[in-house]
Amino acid sequence: MYKFTLVSYLRSLFALLLLGIFASCETTKKVAYFQDINAVGQSELANTAKFTEPLIQADDIISISIFTIDDKTGMIVNQVGTQAINTVANQTAALGATPPTSGFLIDKNGEIDLSVIGKVKLIGLTTYQARELIKEKAAVFYTNPNVQVRFANFKVTILGEVARPATYVIPNEKVSVLDALGLAGDLTIFGRRENIKLVRDNDGKKEFAILNLNSKELFKSPYYYLKQNDVLYVEPNKGKAASLNQARTQTYALIGTIVSVLIVLITRF
Repeated sequence: MYKFTLVSYLRSLFALLLLGIFASCETTKKVAYFQDINAVGQSELANTAKFTEPLIQADDIISISIFTIDDKTGMIVNQVGTQAINTVANQTAALGATPPTSGFLIDKNGEIDLSVIGKVKLIGLTTYQARELIKEKAAVFYTNPNVQVRFANFKVTILGEVARPATYVIPNEKVSVLDALGLAGDLTIFGRRENIKLVRDNDGKKEFAILNLNSKELFKSPYYYLKQNDVLYVEPNKGKAASLNQARTQTYALIGTIVSVLIVLITRF
């Protein structure tokens, strides 16, 4: 009777130790995205987030290309921004810094200085509006100019539990949270899908938001589409903390092994 009670006690203790180990690990029930989308062929989600074109601000770098009938005259304008940036690039490379992006830097007055055309104020405009303005001014000097304008340094930063945390320069102005996370190689198994933190610089003030990848309501969020210089932070879950605590895990494993050996020895005598 005593032997049976001791064996039962040791087995119970072993079971509790196993529960303690597994309880420290995060379950996978919250890994899948958009868990509230269940019905096959579900109707479209109403009132989804609307994209707002970003406005050009001071210190932005804008890529501008002007094409004309005479390729040589167009090259005069197109090379100005690149030459100016390359001069700075050579200086920063000598210091071991990352070279800047090629393009025209918007100065503190919100202007750029184009060869032949002169100064053009672009601050507060969308790239489409900037294109039309530059095209109008270029038409004075060139025949039927074709102008292309886009952000050369539209960047977002993804930190935390993603495969490739980094700052990404994106050639497309319309980038969503999912696009950005895709660039970063998606979340790791340890990332909290329901608590993605977004930090945004809004007129010199920091703005914060929480995004939930587990819910389809993400598509309605005003923060679904990112803006320049947005920062996404993926918080680690409890499983990450448990995985980092190797000493505790090894101790549990050692105790479990010892208890298993004791159970085997007791049951044989």
